[in-house]
Amino acid sequence: MKNHEPSFADRLGTAAKAKQAQLKKAKANNPANQPGFAERQAARRAASIAREERLKERKVAKEAEKIRKSEEEAAKKLAKEIALKAEQERLEAEAIKREEAEAAHAAERKAERDRKYAARKARKRK
Repeated sequence: MKNHEPSFADRLGTAAKAKQAQLKKAKANNPANQPGFAERQAARRAASIAREERLKERKVAKEAEKIRKSEEEAAKKLAKEIALKAEQERLEAEAIKREEAEAAHAAERKAERDRKYAARKARKRK
């Protein structure tokens, strides 16, 4: 039987035995069978939960910061609008004052002109 070639069935059987041996070895090396596995899993779960909580806190803080910034921007915009409106009112008040001053000055010039005219007429009548 020097030239004995294994048949297909022999090869299948050998492969099945090898798979069984690997499965048995893997089950023996299963971390669930090791001492301290439950504690490590609990620690991992606790770390995962803590990480999720920190992420939630960061998200809430980020949202609060976003809201605060939007409120700040709205307040700045409102203050800017109020300042612009006050500036426009001040400019309008200055324009009205200037027009009143010009009208008063024009009235004074007219009164002076009328006084000179009346004086000239009075001199001519004498």
